[in-house]
Amino acid sequence: MESLVIPVIILAVVAAGVALAARAIGKRQASAREAGTVQAPDASGLARLAAAKLNEEQHQRLYALIAQGQAMAAIKFYYESTGDGLRASRDAVGALAAHPQPYRGPQPQAADLEADDDTPQRFPYRYRAIASKGDVTREVSSNMLNDEIYGRIRTLARSGDIEGAATALTRHSDISLKQAREFIALLDD
Repeated sequence: MESLVIPVIILAVVAAGVALAARAIGKRQASAREAGTVQAPDASGLARLAAAKLNEEQHQRLYALIAQGQAMAAIKFYYESTGDGLRASRDAVGALAAHPQPYRGPQPQAADLEADDDTPQRFPYRYRAIASKGDVTREVSSNMLNDEIYGRIRTLARSGDIEGAATALTRHSDISLKQAREFIALLDD
């Protein structure tokens, strides 16, 4: 019986220590919530934020280091490239390794998006949009269209703004307004 007393005392002390630590952590989190402190983003969100801080060359070099298993070199490279702290760089590289991110380039500002609607951007590829109803099929192929723009055109058409959709389609392609109206008429899903 005496041989069980010491392990039971040790177990009780460890349980009390864990309870006190959990209580302290709970108080710290509660005070952070009351102070309005923003919680850190999840790993995939952190990866997106970290990738946005890199230019295309840095992005490629960082992923080359990660692919080669050179974690310390990748952390050092990220640290030097972004100026973030060492711990933040370690967390960012870990998130980028766990959740690979494609290079997206600089994100346009709101003013740039409005200007983008007025002056269509030319992409390095041709986008094909196809609409059909019954035996009638129409195709629009343009290097001024992409999924996002075509999605906006479809949304305009579905909401009943046929003229707005047709105008947007003519702005982002080389077809006439009449051809655009015929194409939009086929989008009724």
